[in-house]
Amino acid sequence: MNDQFYRIRRLPPYVFAEVNAMKARARAEGEDIIDLGMGNPDGAPAPHIIAKLCEVARDPGAHGYSASKGIKGLRKAQAAYYQRRFGVELDPDTEVVVTLGSKEGLANLAQAITAPGDVVLAPNPSYPIHTFGFIITGAAIRSIPAAPGPDFFLRLEYAMAYSVPKPSVLVIGYPSNPTAYVADLAFYREVVAFAREHKLWVISDLAYAEIYFGDEPTPSILQVPGGKDVAVEFTSMSKTYSMAGWRMGFAVGNPVLIDALARVKSYLDYGAFTPIQAAAVAALNGPQDAVAANRALYKARRDVMVDSFTRAGWDVPSPQASMFAWAPIPPALAHLGSVEFAKRLLSEAKVAVAPGAGFGSEGEGFVRLALVENEQRIRQAARGVKKFLLANGVNGPGGQGQ
Repeated sequence: MNDQFYRIRRLPPYVFAEVNAMKARARAEGEDIIDLGMGNPDGAPAPHIIAKLCEVARDPGAHGYSASKGIKGLRKAQAAYYQRRFGVELDPDTEVVVTLGSKEGLANLAQAITAPGDVVLAPNPSYPIHTFGFIITGAAIRSIPAAPGPDFFLRLEYAMAYSVPKPSVLVIGYPSNPTAYVADLAFYREVVAFAREHKLWVISDLAYAEIYFGDEPTPSILQVPGGKDVAVEFTSMSKTYSMAGWRMGFAVGNPVLIDALARVKSYLDYGAFTPIQAAAVAALNGPQDAVAANRALYKARRDVMVDSFTRAGWDVPSPQASMFAWAPIPPALAHLGSVEFAKRLLSEAKVAVAPGAGFGSEGEGFVRLALVENEQRIRQAARGVKKFLLANGVNGPGGQGQ
């Protein structure tokens, strides 16, 4: 049995596995399942990005080992993006490293900077790697609120006062997955001040930087004066450019953390395939029409989902950013819990969602809905949801019983 292994023993059963297995069985039997469970973009990168991939792949010299920290042109392109988008100046050699997606980068940074017994502050609920990247290294997690409100800093103060040993790392991520919470620069200023006072490293996950629906673009913690003294930030090309399977991300910021990550990576990988890195340069330096188009696409889907699901009897809060909606289970069915609710929704409404319990204990009572189906399919999902709710004695907005 693999439970003899130390790190495997630290990982609980995968909460999503049962729902995923049900989904696979249903599809194998020919059922039409509308999958709102996984945040897997359904679009393709812009043609000029694919053209660059093909062009470089035809070069016989492009198929050897690449550079673990990323080719120089790509690190320069990411630095130029930060300058253009956030007004933040980065040294491509010491403050930027290319990662195999932000998920891999965060997990490798966790290995680089934490030891067994260290205490890490991480939001609950949150994207699983924010906690399990550190749990795998042997660290202990102390939960903090996912919402960037007043309670956030009260809980931070409490954690610093009563944790032994003192926490060494704070993980944050806005726009957040799964909750879609957003943060402003005032919040980041407080985080930087708190981290400097308490000698905390801050890891900011900015994977959804370009998927915002209001007039104000998503800020970066590195915009705060002194931010680079305490923070490293992860971004990803997965959602911004519809390049999820390409596994292309970045860590930028504090040179001490960047050096630690680059050093660990140098032992573990040879970097992404060079043609993929060259195509990523074309994405960052080329026309940005596709980025705006993706933002508009997700906004339109959000509006359709919120409207159609609410009409179906399930109040779905409207997210301000990200490609997810974080929806409380209709009150009349809350007793089922998120896993059983997701299973029932799959079998009876033919709609797959991600149970909130998979994102931490505070996620119970919610499910995550991904904006990865087209508007027609989202409306079809809403019709299935309406039938499901009516069949279970729920009617009207708010999901109240009859």
